[in-house]
Amino acid sequence: MPENIKPIQKILFGSPGTGKSYQIRKIAIDQLKIPFDEATKMLSNTVKTVFHPEYTYADFMGKLLPLTQGNSIIYKFYPGHFIRILGMAYQGLIDGNKDHYLLVIDELNRGNAAAIFGTVFQLLDRESDGWSSYEVDISEMELVGLLEAMRLKPSIQDGTIEIKEGKAKIPCEDFCQRRKDELASENPDGSRVFSLLQQRRINIPHNLSILATINTSDESIYYLDSAFKRRWDWEYVKAPVRGASIPEELRDVNLIINGEPQGAWSDYILGINELIKSNHQVIRRIEDKQIGWWFIKPEDDKVDLEQVKDKLMFYLWDSVFARDKRPIEEFLSDSDNAVKLTAYSDFLDLMQEFMRKVGELGKK
Repeated sequence: MPENIKPIQKILFGSPGTGKSYQIRKIAIDQLKIPFDEATKMLSNTVKTVFHPEYTYADFMGKLLPLTQGNSIIYKFYPGHFIRILGMAYQGLIDGNKDHYLLVIDELNRGNAAAIFGTVFQLLDRESDGWSSYEVDISEMELVGLLEAMRLKPSIQDGTIEIKEGKAKIPCEDFCQRRKDELASENPDGSRVFSLLQQRRINIPHNLSILATINTSDESIYYLDSAFKRRWDWEYVKAPVRGASIPEELRDVNLIINGEPQGAWSDYILGINELIKSNHQVIRRIEDKQIGWWFIKPEDDKVDLEQVKDKLMFYLWDSVFARDKRPIEEFLSDSDNAVKLTAYSDFLDLMQEFMRKVGELGKK
């Protein structure tokens, strides 16, 4: 295993806008030593995907799709996200480089993770050397897709997978046996890869990490069972609270109402979270309902009231205080005026007063 780099298999979870994707980038750069291109804002050696209700095992591993070629239609196998990154990691071992590779899965629980992973679920158990504890068999087409992801040139002839090498085409088993023997003494990891391929099996290697995110406040999600959960490390990304260090990018950001700055946007974020925390008796799982620094992304060092109206107010009405509107009514009421919110439009009518009060709350 490359010195000081251990594979990471972790799920980051927390409230919306807390910077889970940013934390993934930080882990990739600091712990996995994966290069980051500032110009393109992209990580090297990384494949990213987003799970959703229509995402399937075929999207994850690969699938046959029709392709028009002249007047004919042929079917081509397209490697899925997992096969692509696995092929990159395998090729890295064969080349003997010290690079690390990363699969990023956003919104893990918005898809049926158990069905999407399928037999790959077995590979999530790791040994102390970083390799999976078990291997799983793959189909002929998945093997072809994996070989393509490894930049080899496979083809199927009369039911036999062949590898093109120069002008010759070598049966896959023979090719893997030869390469396994060639690498056995000087590159055991590379030799192990060809041994797996020869048996049409796969195993997650030590140079491949998997990082995923979960937005726990989202109610329309799939359940993750305990067997799936225990195969991951977990990291809670906290929502902002009083005394928290304000990100440098937000220190000069103001809330704008009618074209005029109305104070630091960070105060409003802290005020919203204080209001949510103070009503923990009527809000389920308040640690999921608070908002992060990046719940609304500023533009030109400002957050306009229209952005608040379009995103924050509805989130508070429909998700945070969905079951009981009394905390908002009490927050807006005073000794001279008892507020009653019957419809969402009533809340919007008091939006400026609401924001004024949460801004004051955030400053205390």
